[in-house]
Amino acid sequence: LMYQELIKLYHSGKVSFKYVVTFNMDEYVGLVKSHPQSYNFYMWNNFFNHIDIEPESVNMLDGLAKNLDAECKRFEDKINNYGGINLIIGGVGEDGHIAFNEPGSSLNSITRIKKLNYSTVLANSRFFDNDINQTPRLALTMGLKTILSAKEVIILAQGVVKSNAVYQAIEGAVSSMYPITVLQMHPNALLLCDEYASYELKLKTIKYYSDLDDEYSSINKLLILKDNN
Repeated sequence: LMYQELIKLYHSGKVSFKYVVTFNMDEYVGLVKSHPQSYNFYMWNNFFNHIDIEPESVNMLDGLAKNLDAECKRFEDKINNYGGINLIIGGVGEDGHIAFNEPGSSLNSITRIKKLNYSTVLANSRFFDNDINQTPRLALTMGLKTILSAKEVIILAQGVVKSNAVYQAIEGAVSSMYPITVLQMHPNALLLCDEYASYELKLKTIKYYSDLDDEYSSINKLLILKDNN
């Protein structure tokens, strides 16, 4: 849905991606780029082919690289050569994983090879004809340290199945067992969720953020009025 909205903004002339450089957060090991379930295929068919981004500005991890460790280092080095990432936008898994940083991932991890948990493989099998034997068990992924190094991070969560992850992210303790909690240490992290995804949060937590939203809205209205005057 987010990509569809960005495409609409591009076609309406409101945004351009001509000078944008992207780094995808992860990729399965062992899938060719043309495989319908590879992230390379998904991104080109659902986003990049519909905007004005320069092909050389798209950076993807290669899950078929002969030396996967070297591929991860190449990717991490390129991020650093660009001076880091300005904005990361991603989702969160039911178990709190970000990208393919599964529960138990080091909070100090960088781009690396990651063995996927059984629960992740099982969840992803729906994209592989519900056949767990066809579902990749290894992936290349940005690390939690890499994500924390971005200037801003936005995580999207939708549906009651994500409610425990949202609860852990906001009210839980920072723990490698819930990788999303690492965002509590980021100075500019934003978690966007619908009402169902906030189901596990305490009422006082929801009220606190609602009050903040009302307060900021009031300040913005005052600023707009001041500008108009």
